[in-house]
Amino acid sequence: MLSLQDHFRQAGSWHRRQFLRAGALTLGGLTLSDHFLLRAAAGAVSAEKSPLKNRSVIFLFMHGGPSQFETFDPKMDAPSTVRSATGEIKTTLPGITFGSTFTRLAKLAHKFSIVRSFVTGDGNHDIKPIVGTDTLRSNMGSLYSSIAGASRADTAMPTNVALFPRSIDATAQAAVTEFGNFESTGELSRTFAPFVPGAGADLQQDMQLNLPAGRFEDRRALLDSLDSWRRWADGNEAVQGFNGFQRQAFNALHGGLFDAFDLNREDPRLISRYDTAPLLPRQRIDPKWKNIDHYATNALTLGRQLLLARRLCERGVGFVTVTTSFIWDMHADVNNAPVKVGMEYVGTPFDHAVSAFIEDVEARGLSDKILLVCCGEMGRTPTINKDGGRDHWGNLAPLLIYGGGLKMGQVIGQSSRDGGEPASQPVTLQDLLATIMHSLLDISQVRLMPSVPPRIIEAMTRGEPIPGLV
Repeated sequence: MLSLQDHFRQAGSWHRRQFLRAGALTLGGLTLSDHFLLRAAAGAVSAEKSPLKNRSVIFLFMHGGPSQFETFDPKMDAPSTVRSATGEIKTTLPGITFGSTFTRLAKLAHKFSIVRSFVTGDGNHDIKPIVGTDTLRSNMGSLYSSIAGASRADTAMPTNVALFPRSIDATAQAAVTEFGNFESTGELSRTFAPFVPGAGADLQQDMQLNLPAGRFEDRRALLDSLDSWRRWADGNEAVQGFNGFQRQAFNALHGGLFDAFDLNREDPRLISRYDTAPLLPRQRIDPKWKNIDHYATNALTLGRQLLLARRLCERGVGFVTVTTSFIWDMHADVNNAPVKVGMEYVGTPFDHAVSAFIEDVEARGLSDKILLVCCGEMGRTPTINKDGGRDHWGNLAPLLIYGGGLKMGQVIGQSSRDGGEPASQPVTLQDLLATIMHSLLDISQVRLMPSVPPRIIEAMTRGEPIPGLV
C-alpha cells in the first residue's frame, strides 16, 4: 500500500517500484487500480439508467437531543414553565419565530424549511436517526454507498464520509461512541463503511490517507512536500510507464483526493466566516459540569467541519455525516448546563456554522446539489425542570432541512400548544430516510437493479418523503 504520510517526505527519492505501489492502494478490499479495472470491465452505466441524481447529503447530527422550544418552536404564548427559556426572535417568514439564540438563522429562514411535527419515537440517548433499525443498523450513508458504490468511478473519492472533531483538530475530544457507532455498517458489507479522516477508521487504515497529526492550519510542511512531489512526478519517466489503470489510480491521488481534505485550499476569509472557535473561549466554561470538554469541542470544530463537508460534496462525496460530541443534553445537573446557558454554548456555534454554510452554498449556486439535514435523537420535555433544564422527550423533536432541490422557506407540520406532541400528521424517522434517499436516488431505478437486496429497497421506501418538501 501507499502510505502518503511515510513517503511524501522522501518524494525526490522515489523509485518506479514505489510509484507502482500507488496502484496497490486498497479501497474496501480492492486495490485502487483494480477498482478502475473492474469499473471498466463492467462497462459504464448510461446516464439514463443510473439511479444517482448527482446530489449530496450532509447529515448534521445534533448529538444529545436538542430542544424544540429553544430552537425552532418557541411557544411564547404558553406558560413560563413551557415556553422558550431564551425568548424568541422574528424570522424572514411572516409570523414565524425561532429561539432568540438563532439570530443569523432567523435572517435566512426563507432559505430552509423547518418541520414542527417530527417524531423520533423515544427519549433514549442513541444515534437512531443516522444509525438505527430503520437504516439496517448501518450508517445511513452506507445505505447510499450500497447503491452508488464505495467510491466514485472517476476519482476514487469515497462516497460516504464521517467527520468528527478530530477530522479538524487532532487534539479534540474523540468521537462519543457509548450511544452508538457512527461507522457501523450493520447488515451491510464493511466495504460501505464511512471514510473517517483523522480518526483511524478501517477504511482509512486501508487507504492510508492518514494526514499527520495536528490542525489543518499547521499542515504546511506536508503541503510543501506534496507540491515538491508533484513537480518531480510530473516529469518523471517512472510515471510515464504506468499502465492505464495504474495511471488512473495515480491521477486520483495526484488530484482530487489530496485537495478535497485540505482546508488550506480555501480562501482564508471564507475559513474565518465559518470558524466557530472564537465563539467559546475555554475560560468561560463553568468547570462544575463534567461535560466541559463537549462544549469546547463543539465550538472549536463545528464550523470547519461543515466547510470540509461542503468541499467533499463539491468533489463527489454523496453522503457526509457531521457530528461534534454529546452536547445538546441540557438537564441542568452535575453533567450538563441549564437550557439558557447551554444554548449560549451550543446554539450560538450552531447558528454561526449553519448560517455560514447556507450563505456559502447559496453563493456557489449549489443549493439544488447539496441537502443539509439537522436533527438529534430526540427533543426535550415541554416543562422546564426546577433547575432550569429540560429532560428527555421522544414525542417531538426539531428538524431543519436545507437545499437538495426541495421546497424551502416553509414550516411543515404543527405541534400541540405545549410543544410536546404533533398536532398534524407526524413525520417519522422512516419519512426522513425516504426523503433523503429520494433526494439522492431515483428509487424507481433502484428497484430495477437486480444486485440490490430487497431489504435495502424496503428500508429506503418504508416511509414517505415529507409532504410539502418534494
